[in-house]
Amino acid sequence: MEKLKLRTTGTGKPPVLLLHGLGATGAVWDAAAGLLGRRVLIPDLPGHGGSAPLPAYSFDALAAAVADVLDEPGPIVIAGHSLGGVVALELASGRYGLDVSRVLALGVKVEWSDDDLARAAAQAQRPPRLFDTRKEAEAAFLKVAGLTGLTTADPDGVTETPDGWRLTLDSAAFGVGRPDMPRLLADARCPVVLAAGENDPMSRPEQLQALADNAVVLAGLGHNAHVQDPAAIVPLLTPRDD
Repeated sequence: MEKLKLRTTGTGKPPVLLLHGLGATGAVWDAAAGLLGRRVLIPDLPGHGGSAPLPAYSFDALAAAVADVLDEPGPIVIAGHSLGGVVALELASGRYGLDVSRVLALGVKVEWSDDDLARAAAQAQRPPRLFDTRKEAEAAFLKVAGLTGLTTADPDGVTETPDGWRLTLDSAAFGVGRPDMPRLLADARCPVVLAAGENDPMSRPEQLQALADNAVVLAGLGHNAHVQDPAAIVPLLTPRDD
């Protein structure tokens, strides 16, 4: 597979790897990256934005693709949102050759019903929707990523084809499945912080607190807390006694 699109900014250690959620691109972390005062690495996950799709999607395949594009001796801090949070936990297992010192998993959906999984599987089978204009495609990109009203669309989130505009998102990524959170947390070789916005409908604080006593509730924020209030995320990436 081709290397992922990867942007790097800033200087200073430890470097921070920022992973976006399903349907978004690395651009959702731009504001937070500017507040960290460290070297920051921001990829587009496979099948998103400027990165090529995978033949099949699984959490380990996504983690392997991210690890393959990095050239960091470590240690490295990782923050991931939603799908990116699961990938961050995979990378913390030590199975991918990264020296991970800390993980923030933000807004991860930890409870999945059979209906949830069926809807995701159906979405994974749908062909790309075509739009007459770039503006329409960008509006759809923001809606899919849950970013409507929070930010502007990343230009890499849409592309023009001979038949019209479409999202660059590979719909097959919706079929990645349900994460085994107890296993992922048990396998992590570094401190992990689970966090969610107080008003996140996909990642309820009580669900996270059932998994981890140190789960953090971000007051007044929703699913894309890192976009709504980037400054609220920065303290969670600072090592402390856990």
